[in-house]
Amino acid sequence: MTVLVNRETTASRPLRPHSQQRDPPGAPQPFFPHRARPRPSRVPEALSPAPHPGVEAAMDPQASQYFASLDSSIENLQHRAQQLIDRVNRSRKQGHALMSSFRESLLTTVAGLAEQLEEQLFSLYGLHTELIQQRLQELAEGLGRLGQAKAELQRLCHAMEAAHRDLCRQLGA
Repeated sequence: MTVLVNRETTASRPLRPHSQQRDPPGAPQPFFPHRARPRPSRVPEALSPAPHPGVEAAMDPQASQYFASLDSSIENLQHRAQQLIDRVNRSRKQGHALMSSFRESLLTTVAGLAEQLEEQLFSLYGLHTELIQQRLQELAEGLGRLGQAKAELQRLCHAMEAAHRDLCRQLGA
């Protein structure tokens, strides 16, 4: 059996088990009756916010000093945060400048290398063109000789054919 203690009412009434506690008529009933009811929270008066602006002057010196120190700490944190943001921004600008410089340097280097490669390719194309021209000249000469051999072979075939016809006429006659 659970016994709940309510600090405000312990002096005015005796302790009763939770099942025997009664709420005033019209009070809302808890959804979970077996759980303890939450105690009302109390904020110390020195830490509670001032109800109206300008009331800080009416506070005691210790509280006023506390809030002045708190304001100083907040301002210090804001100042440090702004310094960090400024440092990050400067660092980003430097990084951007470095990347831009690197990009320009890289583009210049790549352009120079591409130009050298192009020159080497043109010189290789020139050498290959000369070799191809030589081979084509040799091929043309070989085809010329082949054409001559073909013409000579055809003349020889015609001569053999004529000789064969003559022989056949002589034998047949």
